Amino acid sequence: MNKWRLVSIPIFSAFVALTAVQAPTETRGVTEKIVASVDLGPEIEGLAGRKLRMRLITIDPGGATAVHSHKGRPGTVYILQGKITDHRDGVTTEYGPGPGWLEDKSTTHWIQNTGTTPAVEISVDIFDQR
Repeated sequence: MNKWRLVSIPIFSAFVALTAVQAPTETRGVTEKIVASVDLGPEIEGLAGRKLRMRLITIDPGGATAVHSHKGRPGTVYILQGKITDHRDGVTTEYGPGPGWLEDKSTTHWIQNTGTTPAVEISVDIFDQR
């Protein structure tokens, strides 16, 4: 085997380890305002205790959410201003402004604003209020 190939594998592995971004365990630089909500129990049979809500979420430059799951809390996001980076399943995707992402029962992720201006999103989800 080529000696350069033997050297390059550990160097590449070290580079990947050093450049991997750690998922935050606490949310920072994120504010949210509930714009509207609807109790779904009276509207749709079988959805007692669930609400449909719309939130306006602002992520300051350098801000991020803690890693979290959407199991039992499906939703969708639209970015009004700035760019938001979504981290899930080892994949990093930048969104905005415009259509964002879907959040379903298999979604575990965290988001961050790596830009220099606040990022603003509309988040609509169904959640259990019990």
